[in-house]
Amino acid sequence: MTALDALLAALAGLAAGFVNAVAGGGTLISFPTLVALGVPAVSANVTNTVALCPGYLGGAWAQRRELRDFAHHFRSLFIVVVIGSLGGAILLLNTSDDAFRAVVPWLILLACALLGTQNLVRRRLAHRVVDQSQPIPLWGLIAIGATAVYGGYFGAGIGVMLLAVLGVVFSAPLNRLNALKQALQLAINGVAAIWFVFTGPVHWGFAAAVAIGSLIGGSIGGRTAGRINPDALRAVVVAAGVVIAVRFWL
Repeated sequence: MTALDALLAALAGLAAGFVNAVAGGGTLISFPTLVALGVPAVSANVTNTVALCPGYLGGAWAQRRELRDFAHHFRSLFIVVVIGSLGGAILLLNTSDDAFRAVVPWLILLACALLGTQNLVRRRLAHRVVDQSQPIPLWGLIAIGATAVYGGYFGAGIGVMLLAVLGVVFSAPLNRLNALKQALQLAINGVAAIWFVFTGPVHWGFAAAVAIGSLIGGSIGGRTAGRINPDALRAVVVAAGVVIAVRFWL
């Protein structure tokens, strides 16, 4: 890794952290950049997961008070997302680089579709009422677990996917669903990152550069989010994601 490579990775991390703080979809910036810098696709995804993990902690911590209504569900939710994320991470490490490169464009397009429908999901969930007294149905746990598998395997758009699934499983206001989403997203990414640290092909130089950039970008995004049009930024990210997906096919 040259100094220029490190600078470009840090800039990609900065952009990813900023986009994640304002609109979501930062993985669609940092992951393709690592691939473009010559990191094999599986290693780039592993490295990106580890690098972006600290950024999820701040969001989850900031909304921790909104989680009180879900306290009696934490155990079952945690077990499901840990198993799902670990399964996705193991599946990724058992996927060849060529096979992963073949599936990546479809995963990127899925992430673009999720980001494109984010506002629709939020509007549908905005007026939910609180009712978390009932146990989580089996189909709900399966749906959350399947989402965690995707998060451990690739993860782009995982926040939107989680929010949509949680909105079907629970009846709660958007702010509390979003807080639960943040906590589960941290668990999913954290479990995968820990597994990758000990077993995966993490490129530590790039991971450090992206992590530093993402922390700075997230801080900037958090302070300027009110002055940025998230819809416009999301549209740019989606358009870039489509171009990147097409580029993988060429």
